[in-house]
Amino acid sequence: MQGRRILLVIGGGIAAFKALDLVRRLRERGAEVVPVLTRAAEEFVTPLSVSALAAHKVHRDLFDLTDEAEMGHIELSRSADLVVVAPATANLMGKMAQGLADDLASTLLLATDKRVLLAPAMNVRMWEHPATRRNEALLRHDGVLFVGPDEGPMACGEFGAGRMAEVPAILAAAEAALGDGPLRGVRAVVTSGPTHEPIDPVRYVANRSSGAQGAALAAALRDLGATVVFVTGPAAVPPPSGVEVRRVETAREMMAAVRQALPADLFVGAAAVADWHVENAAGRKLKKERGAMPPLRFAENPDILRAVASGADRPGLVVGFAAETDDLAANAEAKRLRKGCDWIVANDVSPATGIMGGAENAVRLVTAEGAEDWPRMPKGEVARRLAERMAAALGRPLRGAEAAE
Repeated sequence: MQGRRILLVIGGGIAAFKALDLVRRLRERGAEVVPVLTRAAEEFVTPLSVSALAAHKVHRDLFDLTDEAEMGHIELSRSADLVVVAPATANLMGKMAQGLADDLASTLLLATDKRVLLAPAMNVRMWEHPATRRNEALLRHDGVLFVGPDEGPMACGEFGAGRMAEVPAILAAAEAALGDGPLRGVRAVVTSGPTHEPIDPVRYVANRSSGAQGAALAAALRDLGATVVFVTGPAAVPPPSGVEVRRVETAREMMAAVRQALPADLFVGAAAVADWHVENAAGRKLKKERGAMPPLRFAENPDILRAVASGADRPGLVVGFAAETDDLAANAEAKRLRKGCDWIVANDVSPATGIMGGAENAVRLVTAEGAEDWPRMPKGEVARRLAERMAAALGRPLRGAEAAE
C-alpha cells in the first residue's frame, strides 16, 4: 500500500471505533488516508481523533466553501486509489444501491470512478432484512466489494451476522482491491450456469441452475486479484464485472471455450453441464402430431471436468462441483476420484432444500485429505470462503485473514 491514497468513509455506528485502528494500520503500511465522517459517525468518534491519526484534514460537509474552492467533492472522490467504507451502515448501503446523494459521504460514493470496498456493520436483523439483502446483491452486481460482516455478539446484546470485519481482514481486502491481492498473477477459468441442448430451434433440454454460485466464485477470485475467464451458459444471473466473459449455449461450446481459455493456474467447474445432448436435433420446429411423439436420440456430452483434470496443460488446482439428491458423501467422493480433480464441492439439491436456483448453499468440501461440511450460508459467503481456501492451496494465503484468525 506504499504511496496509495485511501479515501476512508466512516459511517455512524458503534463499530466506528474500529475505524481509528484501521486508519493507524493503513498508515503503517505507507498509505495516505483521507477521512470522511458522516454526521452520525461524529456521535461515535470525534473529527479530532480521526484527524490526528490520519494526519489529514477530516472532510464532513458537502457544502464546505473552502473544500469546494480548493478541491471539490468530485475531485476528492476521484483522487483516491480506493474508497473504503468502514463501518458501512444499512443506511449508507441503501443510499448507494439507490443512487442517492444527500450528504458528502453518499455524494462521494456516487461520484467516484474508483473501486469501493464496504465493511458492513449493523444489527443482525437489519443485516438479514430483505431490503438489505437486495441492496447487497445490487451493489455486488455493480462491482462493489465487501468484507464481512462477521458473526458474533453485538453491542445491542444480540448474536449473529452483522459485526464489522476485524481490521486485519479489511486490510487484506483493501490490498486485494488495489491489485495487491494474494491471487495477483493467477489465471483462473470458471465455468457457470446451465447448458441448453437444442431439441429444435425453439426447444431445448436444460436444468434449474441459476449460475449464481459460479458468478459469485468468479467475483470472489477477482476480488483476491486473480485474472478470471468466466465461461457461462445461459444463466439467470448476470456475470460479475471485472472478468473476461465468454458466453456459450451448449456443453460442446463450453468445452471449446474452456480449451481456448487454457492454460490456467486454477480451474473451477461450477457449471451444471448437461450430460447428454439430442443427437438428432431438428433444424426446424417439430410439430405436434396426434398420437405420435418425436423420437429423440441422445448422445453423451464431453466431460469437461475430466478433460481438464487429465489434460497436458492441467491447472495446478482443479475444482469440480457435484449437485446430488441422495447419498451426498459417497457420490461426491466417487466423483472426485472418477474425474481426477483435486476438490469436489458437493451440495444437496433435493427440491426441499431450495438450493438449486436459490440464494443460499450448504456444501460439502471433499479433498484428498478428507471432507468437511459447511453450514448453510449465502452463496456469496460460500464463494468467499472457497476462494480463500483456493488461494491457500495455491500457496498464496491471505496475510490479513491469517492474522485475524
